[in-house]
Order: sequence, then structure tokens, then C-alpha cells
Amino acid sequence: MCRLLAYMGSPIIIDKLLYQPKNSLVNQSISAKEIEEPLNGDGFGIGWYAPEVNDEPVAFVSVNPAWSNRNLRNLAPKVRTPCFVAHVRAASVGEVSESNCHPFQYKNLLMMHNGGIENFSAIKRKLREHLTDHLYNWIKGQTDSEHIFAYLISYLQNMGQGVNAESLMEAFENTFSSLKILMHENGINEPAYLNMVVTDGSLIVGTRYVTSPTEEPLTLYHSEGSKYVVEDGITQLVAQENDDNAVLVVSEKLTDDKDWTLIPANHFVIVDDSLKVRIRPIRA
Repeated sequence: MCRLLAYMGSPIIIDKLLYQPKNSLVNQSISAKEIEEPLNGDGFGIGWYAPEVNDEPVAFVSVNPAWSNRNLRNLAPKVRTPCFVAHVRAASVGEVSESNCHPFQYKNLLMMHNGGIENFSAIKRKLREHLTDHLYNWIKGQTDSEHIFAYLISYLQNMGQGVNAESLMEAFENTFSSLKILMHENGINEPAYLNMVVTDGSLIVGTRYVTSPTEEPLTLYHSEGSKYVVEDGITQLVAQENDDNAVLVVSEKLTDDKDWTLIPANHFVIVDDSLKVRIRPIRA
């Protein structure tokens, strides 16, 4: 499995969340606490938005472990952004390569996944049959994650409604329903764990979902409020000042404080452009 983080709010130096918290994402790459396998050393990726320059994000991925990557260590204190995502990978489907590292980017969208589909090869061809030639050829890697993202984009394009919170939730529900049908038809009985996050820089839609009604999804939390300040490894929400505000969506709590809310099983977490957070059941 993997670990992920998504931030949106007042512009922040990404080092403050990647490295400085007690249980930062970089620390989770070597010693994750809320999952059976603590090591996530099969690559990492970050993606961030610079809206004053371009609508499309920057994406930087590497097969090196996050804990030892010199470029990430040098970059993180020098990037300030209102929205970024980060992911550390424990490879399940797909070899260790840059093309299999998250986040995956399609135009102005970024997507990350924590989880997987057992025996994905049994439905891979069937899933690809639903894609346009453009999306079929857009896929560069082997992961179930990238294929699911392509299917979700295909549904969005068929809807013709553009990208917004409602269209993303409908696309996720259709995608998850289709995956469950394909899994059943092709004899995949193990549950698929589908904690996913998509952002376009102005909204975040995340899922905490598992295909089995008897299993518990992997953990996913959100934290919201005012400005984030990190002191001695402790992340704190300080009183709102000059319209500062922020929201985090994470696989694991970055600190041991009480600012984190576990998203209910099989629910969406939605963060809109005003940083309002909504929780809604996933109907799939």
C-alpha cells in the first residue's frame, strides 16, 4: 500500500508538511504507523500548482525513496503553493519505474491512489476496452491506479459537464460500480481498496472506499481550519489571520493531536474552492 497527502489553502512552503511534522509524509515513507507494511520506498511523487504561471500543475516523480532523495530535500523548502499533493509508494501492481509513480497527471488534474485491486491483470484488458484511443495511448505505466484514473477521465469526458465536485463524484461512483462488475465477472473475490484523491488546484475530491461490505477501508483523514504552523514537529492550527485558511487530506495523521477527523467508511471528502469541507456517502 502507499501513503498520500493533499493540501489546499493559503500558500504554504511544502517542506512544512513533507518534512517538518512528527509523522511527516517523508517519515511515513520509511516508518508508516497506520498500515501493516511500514515501508513505502518504491518511489515518490509531488505535484503542485502555480496558478500565477499556468493552470496545469508541476509533477515531479522519482523511483528513489523519499527519505533519501537529495533533489526533494533541496526543492521542498523553496516551493510555495496554494495546492499540492504528495505520495510515497509501496509497489503492488506494476514495476518500480517513474511511469508507475503517483501522482498521475492529465492536463490540469492530478490523481493519487492508496490501495489496489488484487489480480488486476484479470480485468485490465476489459477496462481498457472502454477507453478512447487518446486515453488508451495516454496510459504510460502498468498500475491499476493509472488505468482507473483513465476510466474516470473517460466518464467525465462522456458526461460533457466539465470538472466540478458533482461531476467528479458521479464519475467516481460509476467507475467503482464498473470495477465491481468487472471483478465479479472475472472471478476476483478479494476486496479492492480504493482510497483516491483528485484535484484540479481549486477543489479536492477524495474517496475512502473498499468494494467489500464486510471489510474496513484503509484510513483517510481530513483536517480543516486556519493556518498551519509547525513547531518542533507539531502541526498546529492557529487562529485565522488575514483570511488564512487550509485543509489537509491524508492517509495518516501527521501528528498525535486532535485536529484530525477520520472520514467514514465508503464516503467522499470534498473540498471546494472556498475551502468548505463536505462528507457524502459513495453510492457504488
